[in-house]
Amino acid sequence: MSWIDTHVHLDAPEFDADRPQVVARARAAGVPLLVLPAILAKHFDTVRQLAHEHGLAYALGIHPLYVGQAADDELDQLAEQLRRHAGDPRLVAVGEIGLDLFVPGLDLARQEHFYAAQLKLAREAGLPVIVHVRRSADLLLKHLRRIEGLGGIVHAFNGSDAQAGHFIDRGFRLGFGGAMTYERARQIRHLAASVPAHVPVLETDAPDIPPHWIYRTAEARAQGETTGRNEPAELPRIAQTLAGLRGWTLEETARRTADNARAALPRLAALAA
Repeated sequence: MSWIDTHVHLDAPEFDADRPQVVARARAAGVPLLVLPAILAKHFDTVRQLAHEHGLAYALGIHPLYVGQAADDELDQLAEQLRRHAGDPRLVAVGEIGLDLFVPGLDLARQEHFYAAQLKLAREAGLPVIVHVRRSADLLLKHLRRIEGLGGIVHAFNGSDAQAGHFIDRGFRLGFGGAMTYERARQIRHLAASVPAHVPVLETDAPDIPPHWIYRTAEARAQGETTGRNEPAELPRIAQTLAGLRGWTLEETARRTADNARAALPRLAALAA
């Protein structure tokens, strides 16, 4: 079985000490292909270099949680990078982009400005998008309706059935990862079980969104309980939850989710061949 992890922040400082080993463990676990989304312009070169060094894929974008840190010219930098690397087969999407209405104190107008501009850049580049959504699905969709022909992946989706349907109707796949492994995550698990078979893709969002067997509460951490770090080698075990929810074998789960990832991000097809 061969898995695709559609969302890994391999450039995160949590991986500085053992990044090659993280990739090696993923491959040993049957996860040879990872998609590395950027979060700021200063990360663009890093994710590209990591993708080429390790035979992976990458996306370029400005994350909604970081638009407050982004310089005013970062959209121009993104446009230039997309033009310069238009022929790079490892550049598979514009992302991670989107809107976040969960974290208090963020500048929504600035988020919307960056999101709308990046959707236009993705369309001009002929690339799909990797979209961040937290309590923002309706507003994300409002902007998407203004730009036809965009598809991609809605990362860590946790919206309503109706919102999921609107994204699916626009050609998007939905990303499922560690949150799906929590029994209390009823809506995520319901969606994972019920969306059409061509929709789910798998992701770890490593080092973030750990599955339940890694997570420790803040109280437990304060008492000195250590926890493992989320990394892409966890993907096959996360996939067992999706398989159980859908009644698929692991082999079917690997095949379907990899096919869905290649449909969402078409340039993956050449890399995963």
